[in-house]
Amino acid sequence: MTANGTSHSDQIFIVDDDPAVREMLRIVLAGADYEVVCFADGPALLASMRDATPACIILDVHIPGPSGLMVLKELRANERAMPIFIISGAGDIPMAVEAIKNGALDFIQKPFRGSEVVQRVREAIAASMRKKPEAPSSGVRSLHFPGMEPLTARERDVLEQIVAGASSKEAGRALGISPRTIEIHRARIMDKLGAKNAADLIRIVLSEGRVAVA
Repeated sequence: MTANGTSHSDQIFIVDDDPAVREMLRIVLAGADYEVVCFADGPALLASMRDATPACIILDVHIPGPSGLMVLKELRANERAMPIFIISGAGDIPMAVEAIKNGALDFIQKPFRGSEVVQRVREAIAASMRKKPEAPSSGVRSLHFPGMEPLTARERDVLEQIVAGASSKEAGRALGISPRTIEIHRARIMDKLGAKNAADLIRIVLSEGRVAVA
């Protein structure tokens, strides 16, 4: 039981105003043994989440009423920690990147294949279940960089993978996100820490990172 309702490890919430997209996603995810609940707009999703917490949310950028980005911000403001995918068209990629900055796990670009969605949802849920927020911080996650813009929790996860020598593909598999999204996070990390390249980033982590003191 969560603070905001019952958690369902096999339940997926889908928000899209296109009935054909909703039905396609419902069919492929139900075929993968997920319980799927569909919504046409953000308010319907938010109302339903007063009583239940899904394992994952797939949220379209363009929906009636509050945009997908606004709904995402409200979910994160209420500390909803489940993986959230943003659905975007080719012209919406900058908005999808903005969604990632605001806490979305990843984005699924239209047109997409049902098998790809199922695989990415599975990987995201598995990565989310492996993560233990209550565990004490260690390694890269415990570092801070005085005078530099703070890294988000997701950026710290990505930085830990980079320092461990993981490729974008390996890091994406470990974190349940796409290699392209790993690259987006990597670019933001380098910008925040003032790194010129990957080697410079490692040097900054090793020489300037400080263990946070409570």
